[in-house]
Amino acid sequence: MSDPAHDAAATPPVPVDDEGRPLPHHFEVHRHRDVQGGTARAAVFGVSDGLVSNVALILGIAGASTDGSLVRLAGISGLLAGALSMAAGEWVSVRAQNELIERELEIERRSLAENPDLERRELAAIYRQRGVDSEHADKVAEGIMSDPEVALEVHAREELGVDPEGIASPLVAAVASFCAFALGAFIPLVPWLVAEGRGATVASVVVGLCAAAGVGALLARFTERSIWRTALRQALVAAGACTATYVIGDLVGVSVG
Repeated sequence: MSDPAHDAAATPPVPVDDEGRPLPHHFEVHRHRDVQGGTARAAVFGVSDGLVSNVALILGIAGASTDGSLVRLAGISGLLAGALSMAAGEWVSVRAQNELIERELEIERRSLAENPDLERRELAAIYRQRGVDSEHADKVAEGIMSDPEVALEVHAREELGVDPEGIASPLVAAVASFCAFALGAFIPLVPWLVAEGRGATVASVVVGLCAAAGVGALLARFTERSIWRTALRQALVAAGACTATYVIGDLVGVSVG
């Protein structure tokens, strides 16, 4: 005998509209990822930049010198310098962006307090421009303006294009950028920790290209693009940078010798 309580809990809720009416069966409730914060961007950019820059650096040094200890020193130095630089740059950029947003929000907050009627008419005009009839736009704007916090949030979204609750954290973005760059930069350095010479050079190229393709595939999953195309694009970018740096390093090494 079935348990009604269990059956009710196991049955997914029926989606309803604002008035409680069931939505059509083909209507699918979906959720969006947060794309405003800077953490995901910093992580993806950090891995890709760390990978490409350190592969290029390692191959440039390997093209100029066969000394494995020199290549390892250069790779580790590039990892630390690049990761710290990325973290510092990310912190400064996100912090500056947040300060700009906070300044604009403060201007909007002051305007809502001093000129509420003007802000109401401005909001109603925005909705009319989007196709809402004048009477309905006025009612919606009036309802929103009745709550100062809701009014600020709506005006921030409509006028500034930002979510006051979704502002990125400079510290989180900096840490994500540091860790991502360090991870990407460490991958091509691994072969040189256990070998050196032409074998380690070839291994760095292979590992670097595979990792670049992997980053491209991961990025494609997030953006719902073609996995093969995005992976190939990332690999080609890495290959181009590595080839150019290796050739320059080889020429410099020959000229110095």
